[in-house]
Amino acid sequence: METASRPSEYAPGSLAFRLVLSAMGITLVVLLVVGFVLSSLYRTAAERAFDRRLDVYLKTIVAEVANATDDALPEPVALGDPLFAFPNSGWYWQITLFSNGEPRRRSSRSLVQGTLPLLAAQGITGRPGLMRQGYVKGPRGEALRLAERDVDLGANERYVVSVAAVASELDEEISAFNLALAGTLVVLACAFLLVVMVQVRFGLMPLTRISKVLADVRSGKAERLDGPYPDEIVPLVREVNALIDANKEIVERARTHVGNLAHALKTPLSVLMNEAGTRDDPLAVRVRDQAGVMRDQVAHHLERARMAARVSMVASVCEVTPVITALARTMEKIHRTKDLAIEVHIRDDVHFRGEQQDLEEMVGNLVDNACKWASSRVELEVCVGQPKSPGDRVFFHVIIDDDGPGLDPARRVDVGRRGRRLDESKPGSGLGLSIVHELALLYGGRFELSSAPIGGLRTELVLPAAAPPPPAAAS
Repeated sequence: METASRPSEYAPGSLAFRLVLSAMGITLVVLLVVGFVLSSLYRTAAERAFDRRLDVYLKTIVAEVANATDDALPEPVALGDPLFAFPNSGWYWQITLFSNGEPRRRSSRSLVQGTLPLLAAQGITGRPGLMRQGYVKGPRGEALRLAERDVDLGANERYVVSVAAVASELDEEISAFNLALAGTLVVLACAFLLVVMVQVRFGLMPLTRISKVLADVRSGKAERLDGPYPDEIVPLVREVNALIDANKEIVERARTHVGNLAHALKTPLSVLMNEAGTRDDPLAVRVRDQAGVMRDQVAHHLERARMAARVSMVASVCEVTPVITALARTMEKIHRTKDLAIEVHIRDDVHFRGEQQDLEEMVGNLVDNACKWASSRVELEVCVGQPKSPGDRVFFHVIIDDDGPGLDPARRVDVGRRGRRLDESKPGSGLGLSIVHELALLYGGRFELSSAPIGGLRTELVLPAAAPPPPAAAS
């Protein structure tokens, strides 16, 4: 049986693979850009919210600095956040007074060592009276998000109020968002891949159906591509059907021409044979011999035209086992005077992709030839060969062995020659094995000769196998 499997739908090089790969490439680029933009927007929004929180503390401290009545640096008491009181908590404030002398500083209890750097000293400037933001290193080397504001009270007194918080809190929040965003984008990519695969499968379904119908046409189950198809594929279907019709017409025309030519030659040949038959001189004998050769050639080419026409048309499917069994019984009766034992070994149930008449003619010629030369025994074996790759066609083998004298290897090559007799001592036209050889080639198979294990000649016929036809529906 035919077991060739269909190639994977998403195999590299297939149209579906290209569509899915291109869609996923574009999707990956789009999702990466979207992820980068969303992450940047969220970071900006998170920093803005964080800065607003710092600005609240900053305004509270600025208000107390502005209400100070003496030259002493005030200590804000209205912040209400205990983090500014815990040492090294990561939340700090600092007031720096620039007067005639050295700058004086006052900081929160959490800033137990060092001082907060000024953004202006790092080149970060802003409009006077507005808040400035930036990242600086803290007293322990940690990253801080710092906000500061200038307070100018006149009389050569200028204050710089700074509030800072550890940046890891902001980074953790952004990292959590990025992780959730990455997971969401991965889910979206998988969902989109599934949607694309379903869409591609649905979109290419008509092409898959065309492939199946073409296989049915090749196997004889259908004659044309019928059924509704999308508008984009209708021209292809129309052209394929036109090609099938043109092929049938060409084969039929060639068959007719060959038949007409052969029949046109039959009458002159018959006249020559009859006229030469009335005379016994050497010229008449030569004319009879050549006219006989010409008649055999005409019959041979008529048979070839018939075979080529049948093979080129839509093939049918027939069961092999009944044909082999019937031929074995028939040959036993024909050659019963030789007391032959014909053994049949059918290992696999197989169907032939072709006409039953052609199978009977090929196997019948080979079995008849084996029975003519066998001494007492002929063996027939039928088995299915394994394809070299999953996509290859499946062939079955008909092996015929006899225990006769066999055939010299140098003379086996003459089997395929047109009308060549292998031995003149046996009756026949000499075209049987040649027809088997040519008919096997027309079906895409082959015919080989070798030595039989039982001592004579082995003939091996390799023909295409087919899936069994579907059972007929019960009426």
